[in-house]
Amino acid sequence: MKILLTTTSYQDTPGRHHEVLAASGFQVVRARGPLPEADMLNLVEQHGGFDGFLNGDDQITARVIDAALNAKTPLKVIAKYGIGLDSIDVKHATSKKIPVLFTPGVNHTTVAEHAFGLMVALAKHFWPQLRSVKSGGWKRITGTELAGKRIAVLGVGRIGKEVIKRAVAFDMKPVGYDLYWDEGFAKLCNVSRCMTAEEALHDADIVTLHMNLDDSSRGFINKQRIAMLKNSAMIINTARGGLVVEQDIADACKSGKLAGYAADVLEHEPPKPDHPFNNIDNIIITPHVGSRTFESVERQAMRATQNIVNYLKGDKDFIQANSF
Repeated sequence: MKILLTTTSYQDTPGRHHEVLAASGFQVVRARGPLPEADMLNLVEQHGGFDGFLNGDDQITARVIDAALNAKTPLKVIAKYGIGLDSIDVKHATSKKIPVLFTPGVNHTTVAEHAFGLMVALAKHFWPQLRSVKSGGWKRITGTELAGKRIAVLGVGRIGKEVIKRAVAFDMKPVGYDLYWDEGFAKLCNVSRCMTAEEALHDADIVTLHMNLDDSSRGFINKQRIAMLKNSAMIINTARGGLVVEQDIADACKSGKLAGYAADVLEHEPPKPDHPFNNIDNIIITPHVGSRTFESVERQAMRATQNIVNYLKGDKDFIQANSF
């Protein structure tokens, strides 16, 4: 069996996943992702195809899937390292009877911690003050307490719930919006349910995004919805960059409409030198490392490795996102 391994955090972080993959006996071709469609197509052609992809956020489009199916070694499985599937044409894979495997339940603690770290950093103006001190200055900016603030959690799944637990510990007032509502959890953590996302935005001091990215949610936070927020509101995004219109975010932060924006994701990563977020002090961006801790990487990598190894060896212990 021959597989293509592209995820960098998997390759760069030590752990048991390397031993399990080596013990599989598979031929492993390594590349540094996330890769655009053209690079994926080139790798498929160069190596005569692969039995499986063990991928991160590479663009696995319909063209890539078709090329991989028609190669000398035809594609049998796509194993995502992670949860979000927006970079994979799952619909096309399903139509071609290609299983898409993924790793739910492995990174919710780590991503929630990162979201809260961004929240604290934004509220306390860490970035401009750290930069000032490092450059020999002593710039002091008055920050904002999180206690007592209304936090709107858009997407109350595994990660959203972990964020709410931490918000409660910070004495914040959580409200949530999700199509699927866990009433037991809501009662336990005293979370008020909002029937629409717009209702959740009303009077929110902090909005934190934990939604899936699809055609209905792309550009969800735009100038129209930003206008619904109070002027002191902050937005946190550890989900997907495409959930926001980045130029609208930049304009709102520069004008003072938003108190700030902190994210671990961008619509296109890494950013180009002329990205609209550049040189805006109340915008904090980390390089998509929200789930990149030793503990989380090993959990994700082990699950992703077990998924692809077990599937290709005929074992039923794998987690599949699509069905046919």
